[in-house]
Amino acid sequence: MAASEDIVSSWSCKQVARWLQDEGFGEYVELLCDQHRLDGPSLLALTEADLRGPPLGLSVLGDIKRLIIALCRLQRRNQTRLEELGLRPADSLPGGLPPSGEWNRDDGTCNGRDRSSNGSELRLRSGDRSAFDSVCHAHSNGRYRQQVPGRLDPEVWKTIISSIYVFFVFGFTSFVMVIVHERVPDMRTYPPLPDIFLDSVPRIPWAFAMAEACGLILCYMGLLVLLLHKHRSIIFRRLCSLMGTVFLLRCCTMFVTSLSVPGQHLKCASKSYGDSWGKIQRALLIWSGGGMTLTGVQTCGDYMFSGHTVVITLLNFFVTEYTPRTWNLIHTISWVLNLFGIFFILAAHEHYSIDVFIAFYITTRLFLYYHTLANTRAFQQSRRARIWFPMFSFFECNVNGPVPNQYHWPFSRPAFMRTLVG
Repeated sequence: MAASEDIVSSWSCKQVARWLQDEGFGEYVELLCDQHRLDGPSLLALTEADLRGPPLGLSVLGDIKRLIIALCRLQRRNQTRLEELGLRPADSLPGGLPPSGEWNRDDGTCNGRDRSSNGSELRLRSGDRSAFDSVCHAHSNGRYRQQVPGRLDPEVWKTIISSIYVFFVFGFTSFVMVIVHERVPDMRTYPPLPDIFLDSVPRIPWAFAMAEACGLILCYMGLLVLLLHKHRSIIFRRLCSLMGTVFLLRCCTMFVTSLSVPGQHLKCASKSYGDSWGKIQRALLIWSGGGMTLTGVQTCGDYMFSGHTVVITLLNFFVTEYTPRTWNLIHTISWVLNLFGIFFILAAHEHYSIDVFIAFYITTRLFLYYHTLANTRAFQQSRRARIWFPMFSFFECNVNGPVPNQYHWPFSRPAFMRTLVG
């Protein structure tokens, strides 16, 4: 070899290029050395995640694995240099794997000392080099499973559970709406509350239908993203868990506090549906119609806070989060639909301004907090997360980092769509 491996940390870009040529990776010299100025220290710190992800984005699996093997040999011969550079072994090995510890192959658990108190990753046996591509992640019950870096387990069974959860919450919400309708304040005794927006902007009769139309368009956009996204199971699971949680909170607020009707145009009066069976039938009617006036559903008393705003906002955030940052047109359309939908809800005088504001604030904060925690693996696997956010910990415990925006055609035909979308 032209360059001595004993002084890799002092290699220049030209010496790294010579090493790549000697190892049979000459085609990557321009990318690694010329474009990204890879020298000796950065070569020692290179990981498989660096090769696969941006800005390098290598796509040939055989080349990636062979280059990683060559890097492992180089790194093992330069452990002292790694320590001098302040690089932990876990930083330099492929996939960020620590070099020591114990992997129990019999029961699929990781044993040994944790690298950190939260137990998010455990050390692997240094002699077991075949486990380089494995990472141990904690389940919510404290056990661990083997994961492959760059691959996200869809865990369809958890997605089914989240679907049942949101299905139940929507049914429960419909039943609470029936109870609330029975308790709606009398308009003659409790007139509409003062509201700056409603008092300043005249009512537009067709505005609420337009708000629901904006919601339907966002729903179709969200369904298209789910259909084409490679990690659709994880995304749908997150959508269901967030939607169900916000609507469960809405059940509490509208049951506890009954606001007066926001406009005289609303013909709302306390209405009794008789026995429990009558209430269940009414709840099924609301649930089957999605609570939308476009389907003929008319509800009263469910003002704190706006369910339409929750759905529109959550769909907008999911569309913009799980599409590439360069899709500016899609993001603009999504935000325009969200903002116009909110405006139409207020212009129709179907909700107080505070209803819409609280709905928007709660939905956006919950979405941002959830995704921030989901992308923070140290907290994700911690005992505190399992205590305070048990559902989050259950759904996200095996999601290895941020979900990349990758797309593919989910069907075998037509063939050109697989090539186009992929």
